[in-house]
Amino acid sequence: MKPLIICLQIGILFIFSYIGTVIQNFFHLIIPGSIIGLILLFLCLCLKVVPVQLIDQGAGFLLSILTLLFVPMTVGIMKYPFLLSWKGLLLFAAVLISTILTIGISGLSSQFFEKSGAKRKEAQKCNKRYTHSS
Repeated sequence: MKPLIICLQIGILFIFSYIGTVIQNFFHLIIPGSIIGLILLFLCLCLKVVPVQLIDQGAGFLLSILTLLFVPMTVGIMKYPFLLSWKGLLLFAAVLISTILTIGISGLSSQFFEKSGAKRKEAQKCNKRYTHSS
């Protein structure tokens, strides 16, 4: 049963990606459709239109095999060594800098959301204590 749930949840994620691609093609936007789909998914999750439970196992599965998904891209780059030899250092620097920025921004944003969630829970506890003691 769990593999079926994971497949359905991955299908939901794919639908968001497809909707983003349709929007990108319809409006001739520069932003890739998959990014638009991620933004739509984020907005739907924030506005609680889509509950997290609807995609959590599928997203977790995709995250667990994420490194495997990069193998075809790496093999594709190996087929064109002139790209790496001509501007390889520049490409390496761009990848390194973007990776460091991504890790840093992800860490800072997760810390921010963790702290704000903890503050919200603490405020709810204080409100419950205050209302029960009155």
